[in-house]
Amino acid sequence: MSWDSLFLFANYWAFAGWIALAFLPRSPRILAAILYAGVFLLCFTYTVLVVGFLSGGIDPGGPGGGDFTTLKGVMKLFDSPGGATLGWVHYLAFDLFTGMWIARDADQKGFGRIVQFPFLFLTLMVGPAGLFAWLIVRERRARAMAKT
Repeated sequence: MSWDSLFLFANYWAFAGWIALAFLPRSPRILAAILYAGVFLLCFTYTVLVVGFLSGGIDPGGPGGGDFTTLKGVMKLFDSPGGATLGWVHYLAFDLFTGMWIARDADQKGFGRIVQFPFLFLTLMVGPAGLFAWLIVRERRARAMAKT
């Protein structure tokens, strides 16, 4: 499979998880499907790529390599199609997992889907900013629930 194909497949796979999270009922079965068919497979893909790159079994399609302790090393890693795909799959997995946490937390705290949607969308588009916004909004309700 080409790096372009893997990149697109991972995008579509994650997007399917986001659609399910935003619009399907949040039954235990649906949440488990998003977690295991979505997040788990993205994490598995990431792990295979990392092990493959580090062992030399997978060619990143460019300079690749680099180390994670310097900016120059990370830039070198992302300067290859495989390295950029690796980084993107990392983002997809963690953003979807974070979106699941936000959705479950919002459900537990009684926030309706319409209120949740902007935070889920922000997390999909700019992960940490969406989580940051959610943490600010949830705080008052979390404190009120802790008092009861």
